[in-house]
Amino acid sequence: MIRICFVCLGNICRSPTAEGVMRHLVTERGLSAHFHIESAGTGGWHVGDHADPRSRAAARRRGFLLAGLAQQFARGDFERFDYVLAADGENRKSLLALAPDETARRKVHRLREFDAASRDAGDLDVPDPYYGGDEGFERVLDVCEAACLGLLEHLATEL
Repeated sequence: MIRICFVCLGNICRSPTAEGVMRHLVTERGLSAHFHIESAGTGGWHVGDHADPRSRAAARRRGFLLAGLAQQFARGDFERFDYVLAADGENRKSLLALAPDETARRKVHRLREFDAASRDAGDLDVPDPYYGGDEGFERVLDVCEAACLGLLEHLATEL
């Protein structure tokens, strides 16, 4: 079992989108039994809330379900996950500061590291759509789909 946690700031836009996309891709390929997928935020402002309605609407239009409730990533979560995927550089810094040791720090990656086009362009942040319009939520879906496809391809070697 490969255990993954996607992490953004509040766990209501980017990380639940990545979680929903990854769940969909894994299910589509018949690999659900091999993965445990969650998402969390570095902050606790939205704990217990559903994903932002704009995120859910954009995802639903593409056939993705964002069903989880927001939670905050805690120091002990490093023991529960094999991959901790940060939405952006600030989230990565927060996670690295929270990590109890080098083993935990090695689990932290930026999600877009797994998208070759993003990696080659040096554009590794998933843009935060919270203060923008609907197009930002569509962009996050595009980014998450590309990165999650690359992640799944990378993880296929572990299966």
